[in-house]
Amino acid sequence: MRYDEYRGYDAVGLAELVAKGEVRPAELLEVASDRRDQVDPAINAISLRMDEVGRAAADGPFEGPFAGVPFLLKDLGQDFAGYPTGSGTGPLRKVKADNNSTVVQRWIDAGLVIFGKTTTPEFGAVAVTETRTYGATRNPWNLDHTPGGSSGGSAAAVAAGIVPMAGASDGGGSIRIPAACTGLFGLKAGRGIIPAGPDVAESIFGASTAGVLSRSVRDSAVMLDLLSEPDPGGPYLSARPAQPYVTAVDAPPRRLRIGFSHESPLGAKVHPEAVRAVEATAALLERLGHDVEPAAPRIDGRRAAHDFMTVWAASLAARLARARKLTGAKESDFDLTTRVVAAAGRAHSAATLFEAHGRWNTYTRALAEFHDTYDLLLTPTLAAPPLRIGQTKPPVAVEKIMALLLELRAGTAITRTPTYRDLVLTNLAPVPFTQLANLTGRPAMSVPLHRTADGLPLGTQFVGPLGSEFLLLRLAAQLEQAQPWRHLEPPELGD
Repeated sequence: MRYDEYRGYDAVGLAELVAKGEVRPAELLEVASDRRDQVDPAINAISLRMDEVGRAAADGPFEGPFAGVPFLLKDLGQDFAGYPTGSGTGPLRKVKADNNSTVVQRWIDAGLVIFGKTTTPEFGAVAVTETRTYGATRNPWNLDHTPGGSSGGSAAAVAAGIVPMAGASDGGGSIRIPAACTGLFGLKAGRGIIPAGPDVAESIFGASTAGVLSRSVRDSAVMLDLLSEPDPGGPYLSARPAQPYVTAVDAPPRRLRIGFSHESPLGAKVHPEAVRAVEATAALLERLGHDVEPAAPRIDGRRAAHDFMTVWAASLAARLARARKLTGAKESDFDLTTRVVAAAGRAHSAATLFEAHGRWNTYTRALAEFHDTYDLLLTPTLAAPPLRIGQTKPPVAVEKIMALLLELRAGTAITRTPTYRDLVLTNLAPVPFTQLANLTGRPAMSVPLHRTADGLPLGTQFVGPLGSEFLLLRLAAQLEQAQPWRHLEPPELGD
């Protein structure tokens, strides 16, 4: 099979070719590996090659809905037994996983041919994929720009045509942000739908969930059917729709009432391109027969961001401590931003943490009240087009102040400094719309409907009520049919 033929199919389509005997999995793996070798020097999307695993899987036996399709794991929270999960760090690259994550085992059982892991920022802590361990991962649409984070390596690999879909996860937008940056479809399922086991019950109080980045809605729908099977050892037994999720793509949704807003919850300026993206999406929805009007949930966005970061910082502090315990690494072996946020997390009292997490319920109730009137909330996924590489790096003076405070072990002082608050806002200001779905445990998706004047993708986000994954997929399939995106390709790389 030639690359141009391979690129023309989504994962479901490739699996159908394998099932019919029209192509062998080894052929697909060869095309995917050749494409990786051609483009990865430019985009830096692969953190770990697992060629021997891929070759063994491609030899069969083959069964499952994605039998024979090449696939990449995200190198964060997606353990493959016998191989390290680096989590964007240097020290953890030496620690091999004892067992497969639940989602990884389901991908193996589905017949996917895993042959590597993708880059991620350290512990998935920022919305760009740039670390001192792996360097910067670049957007195939423009190498000067980021593919987003934290599933940036997966997004770059799919957008560049290495694989039709790849493993991802989302604790604050980490599926939707890269999808928006690279012209892909990204669905974050609601809390408890996809298991996080076996080593943890849930991540970040259930705010984070695994998933995929894909080029087609049906790939994500079939994947949700696969990943949402109940886990007997998990903390929840989540309700599933009467029909398989994949049937959502078969018919358009009913007439929907959709509220939209392009005002940043943080009160910061939103780029005109992000405004245009929402307005164009709203116009398309109206042409499809839906009712669309300006509206937003009544939530204090700045307070919600603070409460999100309080929990996030505490979680990061715990992950850093565990990594140090496993590896014996010094704190200075990790990125400065990781260390600063973790220090802030350690400085919070248990009471502060529980108060912040308790207020998540307030935002959940407010969003539910919004959904009493509107089926879905439409916003930009990003507040601006994909950032340039290095754009979020703190100024040297700020880094020096933070390094000094860390040396003095002044964690409480860090949380009170304008410098730390500026660091938080620098990271959240470009992506202020995505955390609400994580705080509230609601499903949300980014749909690739817009291109900037410079040709960069810029997705739009829909947030649904509890249990609305089927509705979101149904709407996404309607939008995909009305304004197809799968045929769009970035400029050729690696020539």
